[in-house]
Amino acid sequence: MPKIIVTGGAGFIGSHIIDALIKKEHEVFVIDNLSTGKKENLNTRVKFFKEDLRNFERIRPIFEGADFVFHEAALPRIPLSIAKPKETNDVNIGGTLNALIASKEAGVKKFIYAASSSAYGHQASLPMREDMPCSPLNPYALQKYVGELYCKIFFDIYGLKTVSLRYFNVYGLRQPREGAYTPVIGIFLTQKKEGKPLTISGDGEQTRDFTNVYDVARANILAMESEKTGKGEVINVGGGHNHSMNEIANLIGGEKKYIPLPVGEMRDTLADIAKARELLGWQPEIALEEGIKRLLESEK
Repeated sequence: MPKIIVTGGAGFIGSHIIDALIKKEHEVFVIDNLSTGKKENLNTRVKFFKEDLRNFERIRPIFEGADFVFHEAALPRIPLSIAKPKETNDVNIGGTLNALIASKEAGVKKFIYAASSSAYGHQASLPMREDMPCSPLNPYALQKYVGELYCKIFFDIYGLKTVSLRYFNVYGLRQPREGAYTPVIGIFLTQKKEGKPLTISGDGEQTRDFTNVYDVARANILAMESEKTGKGEVINVGGGHNHSMNEIANLIGGEKKYIPLPVGEMRDTLADIAKARELLGWQPEIALEEGIKRLLESEK
């Protein structure tokens, strides 16, 4: 039975990856400082270590004997990185580097990195392809992009097999629902539940490619298993369709309230997922309409 480490495993996406791994009877070790994750998200069959990735000497022994690493730990959200660039840099770049070094020293077979579509920034055309030059618009996007570059360098120089999955606006069960840095679907659901108007930035016509967390977890497992990955590739993981904020609000239902558009945000995102099909044999299974319907049903 392989030993698998999931950093940030108590978080939204990490906990879903763990559930998928447990179904396959893998032995899972979780490293999470619970700064954003919740222990109740964790499958009861994991071995949990409450540690901070910034403390290399504390985390290094946990990696010994590990076969695979899913690096999900991060301080997410663009506004937080703008408000706290140093803290988010220390976690999102420093923590990633520590996880890569520990994986290299432990002889890990493959390192799967949670990258972000925010690395693309503004692009002259859509959909966004992995061969397009990146143009990060904010500290978070830059930090996640640097993580990709480190993954490629660790393969090129040290031979550590790595693959970076660029997530496009992940949503689903267990998504963050409170705080200043909550993703839009979580914000809308909370506002609807509280009988408040849905707050939409700008004119609401900016678009995002939304991806259900179930599909994201599947992509991660396939990235681990695929013999076509491991050379520092970057692979889009998206729905392959984009939707405006107004559309999302209409699907959730409720009164709308328009607020100023924040700085450092992309206008539109849309993933080209041809590479995911080719290297992972993956494509999304849950359409946005179905995913939001499930979330609304879970609220009852």
